[in-house]
Amino acid sequence: MDSLAKSQENDGRIKTGETLIPGVRVRIARSNDDPLDAGNAAGLLVDGNGTILGCTPAAETLLHRRADDLCGRRVRDLLADPGRWRDVMAQRDGPVWEGRAVVREGGGGESEVMFRVLPLDRGQPDRQASRFFLLGAPWALVLKWRQDHAFMQELFLQERVGFAVFDRELRLVRTNTQLLPYTGVPPDLSGLRLAEFLWPEDARVIDEQLGKVLTTGTPLVAMDALVRTRVDPGRGRIMALSAFRLQESDGRVMGVTALFTDVTEQRGARERLDLLHRVTAVLGNSLSVAETTQDLADVLVPVLADLAAVDIAEAVFAHEEPGAEHQRHHVMRRAAVAGGAGAGRLPTGGSMRVDVGGGLRGRVWPRLAEQPSADAEGDTGADAWPGSLPGPGIHSAMSALLRARGRLLGRVTVWRDGDRAPFGADDLDLLEEIASRAALVVDNARRYARERHASVSLQRSLLPPMTTETAAVQSSSVYLPTDTAGGVSGDWFDVIPLSSARVALVVGDVVGHGLQATAMMGRLRTAVRTLADLDLEPDELLTHLDDLVSQLTVENSSYENGTQAPERRSAYDSFGATCLYVTYDPVSRQCAMASAGHPPPALVAPDGTVGYVDVSPGPPLGVGGLPFEPVEMEVEPGSVLALYTDGLVERPQADLDEGMAALKSRLAAADVLARPLREVGREVVADLAPSPLSDDVTLLLARTRGVPAQDSVMWVLEPDPAVVADARALVVGQLSRWDLDELVFTTELVASELVTNAIRYAGGGPVELKLIRTTTLICEVSDPSSTQPRMRRARATEEGGRGLFLIAQLTERWGSRYTRHGKTIWTEQTLPGAP
Repeated sequence: MDSLAKSQENDGRIKTGETLIPGVRVRIARSNDDPLDAGNAAGLLVDGNGTILGCTPAAETLLHRRADDLCGRRVRDLLADPGRWRDVMAQRDGPVWEGRAVVREGGGGESEVMFRVLPLDRGQPDRQASRFFLLGAPWALVLKWRQDHAFMQELFLQERVGFAVFDRELRLVRTNTQLLPYTGVPPDLSGLRLAEFLWPEDARVIDEQLGKVLTTGTPLVAMDALVRTRVDPGRGRIMALSAFRLQESDGRVMGVTALFTDVTEQRGARERLDLLHRVTAVLGNSLSVAETTQDLADVLVPVLADLAAVDIAEAVFAHEEPGAEHQRHHVMRRAAVAGGAGAGRLPTGGSMRVDVGGGLRGRVWPRLAEQPSADAEGDTGADAWPGSLPGPGIHSAMSALLRARGRLLGRVTVWRDGDRAPFGADDLDLLEEIASRAALVVDNARRYARERHASVSLQRSLLPPMTTETAAVQSSSVYLPTDTAGGVSGDWFDVIPLSSARVALVVGDVVGHGLQATAMMGRLRTAVRTLADLDLEPDELLTHLDDLVSQLTVENSSYENGTQAPERRSAYDSFGATCLYVTYDPVSRQCAMASAGHPPPALVAPDGTVGYVDVSPGPPLGVGGLPFEPVEMEVEPGSVLALYTDGLVERPQADLDEGMAALKSRLAAADVLARPLREVGREVVADLAPSPLSDDVTLLLARTRGVPAQDSVMWVLEPDPAVVADARALVVGQLSRWDLDELVFTTELVASELVTNAIRYAGGGPVELKLIRTTTLICEVSDPSSTQPRMRRARATEEGGRGLFLIAQLTERWGSRYTRHGKTIWTEQTLPGAP
């Protein structure tokens, strides 16, 4: 009767009706745990026939019957299945037996009860007991207690989770065998504090958290705690610490219970995933190889290593294809380092020949030692590092190759120092994964840089010199290519010398970015120069240019609708463009211009006032079918014309007028009339260009010049052959006054031939003869006829047809241009002593 060892006299009385049965005392255990313990369960005293002799008050409560109603009844009458009692009595030879049954309650209900049968007065071993004591409790209550009891038992038997009970002084009372199965932890921890076998700092952190739980009663759930032992502090483990307070039913605090779960591997895996996520998030934000490699080095320190270096193949910086990945030796340059003060020991720059070995995988050096000398004796047991270590305290390293699309782009190397654990196989796998992702980003940056370099080189080769000097203008330009993913844009500018000392200023902007936009820009610039050589008026030139762009668009559309599939075009590809074409005559001071969808030029007058020319923008090139309106105005010498592209005046989330107002204000404050145009242009662009550049920025400044009145002369001649002699005399006299006697013979011959042809084919209109002295001697003859002269080779027997041929042989250049009132034939000769 061990289960009834503890008793109290009063609680042991058994009721029979309203009285207590004398001489019958049941020793009832006082237990707050097992519902079937005598101190907790309902009790029935039963004889050998199953008749109830007495009951406890708990039985009255359980069965909802009074004692006088229970006493004298047979137990079977209380069961929903009376045959169940026979099954119970069949086990009466045992010392104790248990079972479950459904009982009828006094109120008519039923409930499932778990019972335990205890024989009371078995005398001799071969004699059956004549009385029994039945203990009963609700089955649900028993089941819950047994589940809780099994949980507690299994908890202390767990091998994957550490379980500990601390008293109110935070001394260990009980632990399972797997609390902290590490080197330096005593086998018996009872009565010890954590600080007696754990690293003091780690023990202090855990005690502090357990103390909070003990004081406040607030549970602690899965807090990461570093656990190191005093014996081996270099090898720490990460524990997920959970704790809750233990207290009696009356609220008295008994201590605290803690669960220690080793999550070192899980946390390591999570940190690796977090690092991969950070690498993915950080890399790719820049299309610069230098910035990408620096981002890679920075993201590795200090999460994975204490020191990191990224080496990139020299061919990448030279915009060439790097070597194949199976090639063993490569020339590399250290592109980026990270590691705080230690990074200074790994200077960037400089080329080095690298042997990457025969394999494509990286390598790990868990324990480093510098490369031993040839006469070194013995084996240190460390891994030989090829070369000198980057600094003192370095004890482990690993390296992974940056490979993409069959090319070896470089390598990334990391080191650890101090008390950190050496690198292992998992770390190398992580670095390999990071390197594979980084290699694609580096390769994308390399390919972008290569294409951008090609685009910028092509574009710069197609653009004129940044500064020019002509008789008409002094010019200076500033061009900044964009630095976006789409590549450079199609901005262009040009300063084109025209006939008779005139000049053309051009600024254009091709829609789109990249090589296609650059190629389109080159075609348009060539077309503009060709059309400008015809001396067309600005509106006529833009009309021809518009036809060209429209034709290119049609050709591209026909190609895409053909049988051959074109290369996939990007969102930046287009054939549209804007253009501003301006001509200036230094003799007449007349300036003519027309615009195809381009912003108007700014004009800085000699008095310093700044304004925009009122020129109609017209449709962009490629629209077709709409005219371009020309504008003519007089521009005084010393004025400055500012031609630009929209990249200079457009701002994100700002109106175009704001940018143009800013340009006008900046030109007014720049003292553009007195200072060198090159300085002014750089300052204006530096102040107004947005950062970062989303579009190319172009600014062309041109300071106008004038031909002095004494350097030009014009005569109007009657259409009479007799005036040819007068024309020769006028030319001879003017050249003598200009001290150009060396040019008298050729100029007299040229003027005579041109005037003769003009009189012959002018149709009766007046003939104008003009001489202009600039850096060359210009001779012009104008007449009202629109018939263009044509040079041909005369036969041996012909008397005429040799005039233009002689002119072409005697002059540097000659040509003709249409005017609004006819045509002009012009020639140019180099002045004596000119370079």
